[in-house]
Amino acid sequence: MKIGDRVKFLSETGGGKVAGFQGKNIVLVEDEDGFQIPTPVNEVVVVASEDYSTANVINRRAEAEERKASETPLMRGNRSVKAMMQEGQDEDVDLSALDTVDLSKDVAYRPKAEERKGGNQLSAYLAFAPMDNSNMETPHFECYFVNDSNYYLHYLLFDEESSSCSLRAEGEAEPNTKIFIEELDAQAINHVGRMAVQLLAYKRGKSFILKEPVSVELRLEPLKFYKVHTFENTPFFETPVLLCSVIENDKPARPLVVDAKALKKEMYHHAGNENAAGMVSAEKKSQLVHRYDESQSKGNAKNTPYIHNRGLDDAVVVDLHAEALLDTTQGMQSGDILEYQMKVFRNTLNQYGGKKGQKLIFIHGKGAGVLRRALINELTYKHKSYQWQDASFQEYGYGATQVTIR
Repeated sequence: MKIGDRVKFLSETGGGKVAGFQGKNIVLVEDEDGFQIPTPVNEVVVVASEDYSTANVINRRAEAEERKASETPLMRGNRSVKAMMQEGQDEDVDLSALDTVDLSKDVAYRPKAEERKGGNQLSAYLAFAPMDNSNMETPHFECYFVNDSNYYLHYLLFDEESSSCSLRAEGEAEPNTKIFIEELDAQAINHVGRMAVQLLAYKRGKSFILKEPVSVELRLEPLKFYKVHTFENTPFFETPVLLCSVIENDKPARPLVVDAKALKKEMYHHAGNENAAGMVSAEKKSQLVHRYDESQSKGNAKNTPYIHNRGLDDAVVVDLHAEALLDTTQGMQSGDILEYQMKVFRNTLNQYGGKKGQKLIFIHGKGAGVLRRALINELTYKHKSYQWQDASFQEYGYGATQVTIR
């Protein structure tokens, strides 16, 4: 008995290979799991003896080399080319089983984003595409976010209600692409109002010019979804869509809500008084309101020539131009005139506040838009239930706002 011989146990089942000896009477038997079992020599019997003679080793090496030399690219293991080509074709394959893809794993390869000339200025839009142009009574729209720039845009869309907001959609738009946001039916359109959009711009795998984060508030008028002429042809869609600008050529859309401090500063800037743009005390504000003489006014409690009824649908038209309200503006600054115009506006709302459904047309003119922004700010924060919109251009031209008492 020598190392390498295969043996089996006499008194129990099993066996293994002789791995060594302990003394003269103990043999170490290595089983299939690699464990060495000490066993008395008289308890095992040799099953096969390993021939380690020089002649046997040389013969086995020669046979292996001869077998290797007989294998060619066209003949491996004494098999023909046809046999090798048919290998594995006899296996049964379930053709009904679909390939499974693990979507939780990140895609390692991302194609390089395509950039265009002139696309390094940020331009982004919200687009509403009609799903059925022939049915405008019960329309359905698809809302898209359009990224018309060479930057990746991470966007956040919020619904605004009073002083709070709720997240409507969030995602990432690749350069020069559009992303489907949601589908809107007629009921959802009627509840579309103030929305806020925030953007963060960046590029991947290269240096770029840093852009400031964008935060814009938009007001979507439900009536625009029912007017065909509000839809326009764009390079982004094959059919006309309602396009709302979020940012264009690095210029964000003008905010909906007017900052009172910014309004006051702009008002005094146009009046040529930069120093008066600071904070004004309550006492100074009261002086500002009464800085005009009541004799300058064209109207009084019984006679208001700047207010008249149109007569067609009982709409009341109020002309807020300074020349319609005052006989003279001598000695008055721009701030004084604006305060008097706002006083007439507030008095008119209070006068008709109890008449629900009453329409009021305020003519303020186009100008620099200071008076219009002041009116909208007053309606937004103090008369939230009232509905307001631009008055008919055909009847009043530019610079008129219609308010409906609710």
